[in-house]
Amino acid sequence: MSELFDSHAHLNDRRLYRNLEKILARAYEAGVSKIICPGYDIESSRLAVEIAQKHEMVWASVGIHPHDAKHLTNETLNELKTLAQNPRTAAIGETGLDFYRNLSPHAVQENSFRAHIRLAKELNMPIIVHDRDSSRECLRILADEGIPPAGGVFHCFSQDAEFAQEVIKAGLHIGIAGPVTFEKSDKLKKVAETIPLDKLLIETDAPYLTPEPFRGRQDNEPSLVKLVAEKIAGIRKVDFDKIAKTSKENAERLFYKIGK
Repeated sequence: MSELFDSHAHLNDRRLYRNLEKILARAYEAGVSKIICPGYDIESSRLAVEIAQKHEMVWASVGIHPHDAKHLTNETLNELKTLAQNPRTAAIGETGLDFYRNLSPHAVQENSFRAHIRLAKELNMPIIVHDRDSSRECLRILADEGIPPAGGVFHCFSQDAEFAQEVIKAGLHIGIAGPVTFEKSDKLKKVAETIPLDKLLIETDAPYLTPEPFRGRQDNEPSLVKLVAEKIAGIRKVDFDKIAKTSKENAERLFYKIGK
């Protein structure tokens, strides 16, 4: 069976971190060989790097989530730059926009997103984009600033197939998570069916968005990324191994430091 790559799992969230060894063991048993652990504030970015330094299967990403954009200062941005240059850091983010909860003002979120894009370009690193109710604005800002040459991913993609094609045309990947397994996720299933396979990443976004049949029964964790791959394989009518192998190769190519 092909190995799996969970391209987005918050092992630095206290719900997972307190049982980290067991969670990583279950991931390994499920065939997961690599995991990206993204930061979402300065403390979780530090912890992501610490986890990655201690566990060979884990790589870090560092950034400030749009919810916490109001806390981004020159000092924290400089620390992110230092953390990003750690050999175990593979990307910048998660960053982006979230106009659903609006925990930071829109203008503040935009300024933070732009700062992350510029950092990714400066360090030649891929970027992990969070988008909630802000898709057009995210793509506009990326176009304004210029897509980092190393590329990036719209993680936990939630828009329609037409917008997915725009994201791909811009030079970015699509990250598909547990909601593709939900009964009423027709829009996301269409995305999974129609995007080019070489632009597909799979993820859990653990501890959130637990896939069926465990939805509502437990926190999500990297071992369950297998269910995402199985669902996409079923939608596309291809072998599970094809989805696992291709998505892993895509992730290794995007997060290029992992392949060195």
